[in-house]
Amino acid sequence: MDGKAQDSSRGLPRRAVPPAMGLLLSMALMNALLYLCLDWFFIAPPHSTPGSTHCPHGHFRMGQMKNCSPWLSCEELRTEVRQLKRVGEGAVKRVFLSEWKERKVALSRLSRLEMKEDFLHGLEMLKGLQSKHVVTLLGFCEDDNTILTEYHPLGSLSSLEATLNLSKYQNVNTWQHRLQLAMDYVSIINYLHHSPLGTRVMCDSNDLPKTLSQYLLTSNFSLVVNDLDALPLVNHSSGTLVKCGHRELHGDFVAPEQLWPYGEDTPFDDDLMPSYDEKIDIWKIPDVSSFLLGHVEGSDMVRFHLFDIHKACKSQTPAERPTAQDILDTYKKVLNLLRDTMVSQTREML
Repeated sequence: MDGKAQDSSRGLPRRAVPPAMGLLLSMALMNALLYLCLDWFFIAPPHSTPGSTHCPHGHFRMGQMKNCSPWLSCEELRTEVRQLKRVGEGAVKRVFLSEWKERKVALSRLSRLEMKEDFLHGLEMLKGLQSKHVVTLLGFCEDDNTILTEYHPLGSLSSLEATLNLSKYQNVNTWQHRLQLAMDYVSIINYLHHSPLGTRVMCDSNDLPKTLSQYLLTSNFSLVVNDLDALPLVNHSSGTLVKCGHRELHGDFVAPEQLWPYGEDTPFDDDLMPSYDEKIDIWKIPDVSSFLLGHVEGSDMVRFHLFDIHKACKSQTPAERPTAQDILDTYKKVLNLLRDTMVSQTREML
């Protein structure tokens, strides 16, 4: 009897889950995971904060360095830095890819002695403006006219499109990441307008290519300003204004107050040229941001939502233009609005 009972119990059929039910359960699980992960897909990952911001003044940290190191001296630059090849040249300095303690670095040398004043001005700005917005200063030697900074292999913003067209960077070639780059750019302008060294104007930006060359793209796809050779001071309290250079400027990229105001019949005279303030930087923001947004899916929608603030930037009256902080706040609102809209629409489809 016991044997038969055991045999009969073994013979009871097990309840199998119908294939259709298993498929439905799998789909429900996938939808739940997608629902929870939407923010990861639609929100650009936050930039990591460079370690150099945690170092005291006169010190630096870059890459995987655990501790802050004092700025390198003339002797250290001469003996510890190995120059490899030239990677750039401008009116003020030549830049060489170099090596320090098996780390790639950028060594800048004065191009011409007549540009030494600009070179030293850039050095003073680098020393006084060290922050997450500015390329990390590693050392300098005024006797040798050399400056050592962190090397960023992705180069300047001038090569942004070529970089994003590479297959390994396709995942960041989105309107979210591009808008984040525009926010980085405006954040830098805002920092310069409220810097520890006073209100500074980005004068070396008389056309789009020149402006793009002043900024570097980091390995985590954030921006830092690199070239600070022309950052004159504005002081509204004392009535101190600026003029960017001593030659006549042309074109739509520069602000209208930077153009010769007395007509073609009157020859340009720098002594008669009126000075201006930091609002010239605001005028240029829409053009730079449009370049950064590119022509990827969704970028035109971003432009549509930024139309009003960009129109305000192009006011013929400088005082009526918004501040860099106003623009940055608007960019953040647009990013959050479009992100939330996309997340909501996608969740409704699940």
